[in-house]
Amino acid sequence: MSTILKANNLTKIFSLGGLLSRTKITAVDHVSFTVESSEIFTLAGESGCGKSTTARMILGFEIPTSGELHYLDQNIQSVKDKKAWFKEVQAVFQNPFESFNPLRKVESYFFETVNNFHLEKNEKRAEQLIEEKLQAVGLTYHEIAGKYPGELSGGQLQRSSIARSLLTNPSLLIADEPVSMVDASLRMSIVNLFREMRDSFGVSVIYITHDLATAYYISDRIAIMFRGNIVETGSVEEVLGNPKHPYTKLLIESIPQPDPHQQPKTLIKFLEEKEEYLRKGCKFSGRCPEVMDICKKITPKDVLIDGVMVKCHLFKTNTGKSEE
Repeated sequence: MSTILKANNLTKIFSLGGLLSRTKITAVDHVSFTVESSEIFTLAGESGCGKSTTARMILGFEIPTSGELHYLDQNIQSVKDKKAWFKEVQAVFQNPFESFNPLRKVESYFFETVNNFHLEKNEKRAEQLIEEKLQAVGLTYHEIAGKYPGELSGGQLQRSSIARSLLTNPSLLIADEPVSMVDASLRMSIVNLFREMRDSFGVSVIYITHDLATAYYISDRIAIMFRGNIVETGSVEEVLGNPKHPYTKLLIESIPQPDPHQQPKTLIKFLEEKEEYLRKGCKFSGRCPEVMDICKKITPKDVLIDGVMVKCHLFKTNTGKSEE
């Protein structure tokens, strides 16, 4: 495998109340990770953890405060040919009904993409290309032709969004909560599309979600985020099957069980986002069941344990390593 995307100490700071405000929130705090070719890499965590802000920086919608993003060894911020960049990197967003203008026919987005990137020279060949990509997601051109977004189901529209993203044959797809607005009965069919894209087209996927069930099903590797930090990252089997960070454990224990008589082992206590983002030391110390005094004072460093990177003082204490 080769590295297709590398984030190095990626940081994004927002000012609350405007640019002149003294209160600043570090929404993404020195985040580092890699995405390999033909890999599904997941960023997971509760709402407000910084995963979507990370995606927006990769797509160029937000400018990093500091840190670097490299795509195939090229600094993304130095890319001058944005059209070439967006041909390689495409996105699928959470709500398909917000991705499409209700007053525009769905096929117009496909033809617009074909024309913008000069993918085909005439309408007939363009329609053939569109048909090919729609069939890859289980649709046909006939199903969308002449229809407005409101005439398609949420599942059909999200599949259309994925098909449109495939038109340019991208090497990297960023899927930001792509199934959260889709009926439960259709979620796995959408999720399976990303696996098929990886296997059939060699597309790398950054899958952003709060749903650990779908993350476990499709991911090769996973990073758990909390208040701007990646607290645990590694293979999905190791991170979700043998969690090490207290926050990852709580996330897994709080998943609702299919048995209505069986309650979750743990209910996560939610605190105000601002309070946790401004907390000194470990951001999770305010609700961690294994908190220590050092957690409230010093930010933990990343520690490699059995192939998993963990940001937690517990393991430094257990291994006897210095905090310095």
